[in-house]
Amino acid sequence: MPDTFEWPVRVYYEDTDVGGVVYYANYLRFMERARTEWLRSQGFEQDELIRNQGVLFAVAAAEIRYRAPARFNDLLHVTARISERGRSRMHFEQKIYRPADGLHLTDGLIKVACLDAESFRPRAIPEEMERILSA
Repeated sequence: MPDTFEWPVRVYYEDTDVGGVVYYANYLRFMERARTEWLRSQGFEQDELIRNQGVLFAVAAAEIRYRAPARFNDLLHVTARISERGRSRMHFEQKIYRPADGLHLTDGLIKVACLDAESFRPRAIPEEMERILSA
């Protein structure tokens, strides 16, 4: 498993405010996409985890720091790296940057909990996933 996963995101008009700058909450959406694609790259689909393993992943906390704005039509790269992992949680360090000029735009620390899909109570990360993450 590579240490840092990277996913490209294009800024669409709908992602911006009237000034053509990415609306602050949309950076969290971009980070969510990168984590979803990271999970997919490891061989896991979220709907299948719910259906077959009875687990889902939910954001428990998010810290975000804005350094510079992204604008309409920018191509961004969003990274995701597990910085800490416990029995039923993963912490992701995420960055968003613009490769065209190398400008680092945003930092995020996203804390994700593994939950039982029925009760929404914490549950251990599935063994198969744990095996892959530990490799």
